[in-house]
Amino acid sequence: MESRQTRQKQAVLQALASSGRSLAPAEILDLARGEVPTLNLSTVYRQLRTLHDEAQVVRVDLPGQAARFEAPCAQRSAHAHEHHHHHHFHCTVCDRVFPIHGCPSGIDLLAPAGFRVEQHELTLRGRCADCARAA
Repeated sequence: MESRQTRQKQAVLQALASSGRSLAPAEILDLARGEVPTLNLSTVYRQLRTLHDEAQVVRVDLPGQAARFEAPCAQRSAHAHEHHHHHHFHCTVCDRVFPIHGCPSGIDLLAPAGFRVEQHELTLRGRCADCARAA
């Protein structure tokens, strides 16, 4: 049983690493079945929970969307326990979510006078390159 769990975990990790973007559990299942054909959705959820607890995957929560997951960025933040801060682009046509590895400067100036911004999340929405070309 131990090697099967390892194969399942590795298949989930490989699916996330090879995608280069945030994936819904069903998308992870589709990709991971290439390695483990018997994999099912409940097992993917179990593996994601474990991998998230072990800080091997990052949960991405976008307003109005089910949770997605992504591989941690190769870059780490200044604090070893934190992941690289980045934002996301959500394609409104194909529903895929892509990382944006930039952060607008001066975002703290948007807060009301006297307020101090301690963290922020930014989601851009529109058409990804594939969907924009198809339009």
